[in-house]
Amino acid sequence: MGTAKKCTSADELKERTKRFALRVVKLCAALPRNATTDVLGRQLLRAATSVGANYRAACRARSRSEFVSRMAIVEEEADESAYWIEMLTESGQIAPRRVSDLREEADELTAIASASRKTARTRANRQSTTRNRQSQ
Repeated sequence: MGTAKKCTSADELKERTKRFALRVVKLCAALPRNATTDVLGRQLLRAATSVGANYRAACRARSRSEFVSRMAIVEEEADESAYWIEMLTESGQIAPRRVSDLREEADELTAIASASRKTARTRANRQSTTRNRQSQ
């Protein structure tokens, strides 16, 4: 796996997740039509478009715990996208070289979401501990 490209703002990550989804839309539209690609492509399309939609929802979270929950979904859907890409390549439906960049992006988005979720959860736990000490 390559070095993750850093996103410096929520808006940049929103744009990056949207670009990822649009690339997957184009890939799925170009897949050969058969029973296998219909199923795998639909699953990939669903997971990949969910990454950006759930990241946007995380950005609108009303609490840190809601943010952590949404980022867990982003992480899960990005990882699932990588899985469906693997299925398409390993089943021989598409050449791995055609989707290697897309697979790498799915892995990077998974790593970004995971790190963000863990950081937010740690901060939430730290705040909770601080509040509990202050109330004693």
